[in-house]
Formats: sequence, structure tokens, C-alpha cells
Amino acid sequence: MSMHALDVLGDPVRRRILELLIDGEESAGELGRVIQAEFGISQPAVSQHLRVLRDSGFTTVRPDGARRLYSVDATPLAEADAWFDAFRRFWQPKLDALGTELARERLAQRKAAAAASTGELSQEKANDEGDD
Repeated sequence: MSMHALDVLGDPVRRRILELLIDGEESAGELGRVIQAEFGISQPAVSQHLRVLRDSGFTTVRPDGARRLYSVDATPLAEADAWFDAFRRFWQPKLDALGTELARERLAQRKAAAAASTGELSQEKANDEGDD
């Protein structure tokens, strides 16, 4: 059975498992504990999600004694990224505009902070001169 990358990523449990694996390998047991706690699903259900991720190529697994260590294989993510390429033109200009506005706001805040700081120094200097 072959699943499209977006079918695999469409499930919130599988997306969460991938998020847990971003920083490196994790044991099936630890993944199971986190997923069971967060989603309230059984250990066999977690195992099924791990199997889908493994069979679709999103994860690799290696034995380590009695444990099975999972890690992300980013290759299938390229398939999803390629699919999204056709749609980037819809949101990329908006994201670019947002970035510009955020940069303008940060600059305005820095200028205001610098002006306030300069004003405070001038006031302190005036106060010091008045004390003389």
C-alpha cells in the first residue's frame, strides 16, 4: 500500500510523532508514552501510526537491544514540499509583506527606546545642573 505524503501528514498523531523525532532518535516506548498521554489512544494504535510512518518512509527504525529507535527520514517530506510549490504563490507575498511590517515595527520600537533613553539622560543632566 502506497500513501501520498499528504495522506500520511494529514493525521495529527503522525505529525506529532514526527515533531517528537525532530531532535533525534527516540524509542518506540517513549513515543508511545507521550502519544498515549497527549491523544488518549492505546499502545497498539500508536504502533499502527509508527508502522504507517515507517512503511511510507517518513521514519527509519533500528534495533538497539530490546528497544526500537525511530528517527525521521526527510526524503518523503520533499514530496509534500514539491506539492506545495504550486501553492506558494498564494501565501508567499503575504508572508513577505508580514515580514516587512514586523521589521518596521521592530525598528520603530528601537527608535522609541533610544529616544526615551536619550530623553531620560537629558532629564538627569538637567536635574544634576539644577542641583548645583
